[in-house]
Amino acid sequence: MVYVFLADGFEIIEALSPVDMLKRAKIETKLVGVTGEIVTSSCGVAVKTDMLIDDFDFYDVEAIVLPGGMPGAENLDNCKALQGIIDNASNTNSYICAICAAPFILGKKGLLNGKKAICFPGYEEYLDGAEISKDYVVTDGRIITAKGAGVSVDFGLEIVKQLRGEELSNEIRAKIQCR
Repeated sequence: MVYVFLADGFEIIEALSPVDMLKRAKIETKLVGVTGEIVTSSCGVAVKTDMLIDDFDFYDVEAIVLPGGMPGAENLDNCKALQGIIDNASNTNSYICAICAAPFILGKKGLLNGKKAICFPGYEEYLDGAEISKDYVVTDGRIITAKGAGVSVDFGLEIVKQLRGEELSNEIRAKIQCR
């Protein structure tokens, strides 16, 4: 199961494009509301989540996804329950995926130390110990980071690739006419 965490102010394309790719791959995916059951994106679109963070149970986690957007990424970072979930994901070798500003959350926790990573320009200073990549989407071990909204589909396809293989990821890429 993949869990995508949403907090008010999230970037809609960075959350829902990966969800679309995961669903196309038939990977069970749930939206988790950090700031409520209905979460409002940075552009004002309200999204109903599948569950609240208080109801989250870690037993079936393959990956967690942290979308960027402001103040969405800051709201994620300020959530103590999510901090514990990130720690648990790290300790259990689940994939931890973050895009745009959200990789700063991982950097502050020291999870990017010695790893290649990328983020939205201007947030590199928060990627403590990371080797800043020039790529738009980067996988290093069990951490996947991406630069921003423009690579949201690629980010989602990279998660599919890591969870279910490159062949399925490429098949979906071809079906949706993505370069």
